[in-house]
Amino acid sequence: MNAETSRGMLPTIDIDHEERDDGAGTTSSGSTQRVGDQCSMDDIVVYQGATGPLPSGIPTYTVSVLNLCSVSGGCSLGNIHLRCAAFSSARLINPRIFRRLSINDCLLNDGRPLAPGSVVSFQYANSFSYRLVISNATCAKEQS
Repeated sequence: MNAETSRGMLPTIDIDHEERDDGAGTTSSGSTQRVGDQCSMDDIVVYQGATGPLPSGIPTYTVSVLNLCSVSGGCSLGNIHLRCAAFSSARLINPRIFRRLSINDCLLNDGRPLAPGSVVSFQYANSFSYRLVISNATCAKEQS
């Protein structure tokens, strides 16, 4: 599935510390949180928006997580964890893409690095949307 931003997608920049709401549906930190020499938590952006419901009428949501890093030489971010409450879905999600490890701890991309400019997307179905917030990530070494 590709990660097209559509009219229904609301940008959310989620950082684990000192969040503030700018009134436009975007949350961010006031400072840059470094996770290595080349990486910043500010480089990870989470977009989430409503999509068409399942045939049963259950609402669905598309989530896209992007690595916006533009540093030459790379700033791949791996081991990306999200705060996700008691996340569950009526639609099966590939666990290598997104899975709940425990209450309020979900893992993205099976922990594999998300390269600069890359996106990971998935859809879930539930009667309400979850606020998915990046809680942790590590700066991954570039592989040659």
